[in-house]
Amino acid sequence: MNAYRSPRSRTVRGLVVASTLLLAAACSATPTNSGGGTSTAGFTPPSIPMQKSLGTGEGVVNIVAWAGYVEYGQDSKTVDWVSAFTKQTGCKVNVKVAGTSDEMVALMKTGQYDTVSASGDATLRLIAGGNVAPVNTALVRNYADIYPALKNQPWNSVNGVSYGIPHGRGANLLMYNTAKVTPAPTSWSAVFSPSSPYTGHITAYDDPIYIADAALYLMKTKPELGIKNPYALTEAQLTAATDLLKVQKQQVGSYWSDYTKEQAAFDSGDDLLGTTWEVIQQAVAADGKVKTKAILPSEGATGWSDTWMIAAKAAHPNCAYQWMNYIVSPKVNAQVAEYFGEAPANSKACAQITDNPNFCADYHAADESYWKNVYYWNTPTQLCLDGSGKNDCTTYAQWVTAWNEIKG
Repeated sequence: MNAYRSPRSRTVRGLVVASTLLLAAACSATPTNSGGGTSTAGFTPPSIPMQKSLGTGEGVVNIVAWAGYVEYGQDSKTVDWVSAFTKQTGCKVNVKVAGTSDEMVALMKTGQYDTVSASGDATLRLIAGGNVAPVNTALVRNYADIYPALKNQPWNSVNGVSYGIPHGRGANLLMYNTAKVTPAPTSWSAVFSPSSPYTGHITAYDDPIYIADAALYLMKTKPELGIKNPYALTEAQLTAATDLLKVQKQQVGSYWSDYTKEQAAFDSGDDLLGTTWEVIQQAVAADGKVKTKAILPSEGATGWSDTWMIAAKAAHPNCAYQWMNYIVSPKVNAQVAEYFGEAPANSKACAQITDNPNFCADYHAADESYWKNVYYWNTPTQLCLDGSGKNDCTTYAQWVTAWNEIKG
C-alpha cells in the first residue's frame, strides 16, 4: 500500500459563494501559514454544546470524506482499514465520497452525516454555519500524538476552541523536468516570468484558489503591494494577482485538476514545469519515463491541512468520536497517508510505515521548518484574514469572477 505505486487524486476544492458571503460579514483570522499560531476568529460561532463524555456506540457512523480516506477494500482487497474499525467498535461505516468542498459543505448541511474530513477552505464555513460542533479532544486519545503545529490553527479552531482533529497535510509544489529545465529553478518566477523560455509547456492548477499562488509570489517579490497574506487581498491586490495570472495564461500549455492529467502530460513531455503535489511527482517517478523534481520554492507555497469534524446534530456521535480517534491512530494514519499521498498528522505514524522507509522524509512529516513556509488554503473574506482587522478584502465570490476573467 505504497503511494509510489498507488497515488490517489486530491480533487478540486471548491467553495460555496453563499457561505463565503456569510463569513465575509462575520469573521477575520490570523495569518494562515503554519507559523501563525492560535486562531483568533472575529466571529462568534453558534452556541453548540461540546460532547462531555463517550457513551455506547450506536452501531453505525455516516461519513463524508475525500476519496482515499475511508477505504474498505472497494478498490483493492488489501486496502481496507474500515473492516478493522467495525470489528473493533461495532460501528458500521457508511461513507459518501465528496468531490469538492462545495459538495462537502452541502452534504453536511443535510444533517444526514456524523463526521467529515474537511479541508481548510471549508472548515470555517461549517463552523460559522452551525453545521459542526466543538470537539472535545480529551475524548480522542490519539489527539495527544498529533503534531502540535496542526492543533488550534485558524482553520480548525475559533478563539482557542478546537473544532476538529487534524488528519494530514500537503504542499502545492513546483515540479520540473530535470533534463529539459535548466538551470534548476528555485523560485516561482520559473512559471510567472513573462519571458519564460518554456512557454506552452507550463502547467497550472485549475481553480480560483490558485489566485493565492500568484498572491504569494507577489507578496514575496513586490512588497510595495502590501500583501500580508495570500488569502487576504484588497481589490487592488486582487487585480495585481489577476493581471499576473492573465500574463501567465499566455504561457500555460494546460491547466489541471485531476492528477492523472498532469501525470500524463509530464510523462509525454508536453508539460515541463508547474504546480504539483508530492504524490504526483512520485507517480511520475514511478512511471520512469522522465526525470522530475518537486521543490518548495524560495517564496514558500500554498497547501492544505484536513480536519475531522463532528456534525452539530450527529445522530451517531459516539461512533463518530470513535472513528476520529481510530483514523488518526498511528497505524491507520500511516496507512491513509501512504495510500493517499500526504504527510500524516500523528507524530507516531511514521514508525508504522514499512513499505517505503523514506516516505515521511519525502513528505516532510516532522519537518516543521518546512511547513512554516506553507500557507494552508482558507476562504477569502471581506474581513481580512491577515489579522489586521480591516474590512476591505475581497471575497471568494470576487475571486471566482477574477478566475473566470483569467480563463476567458
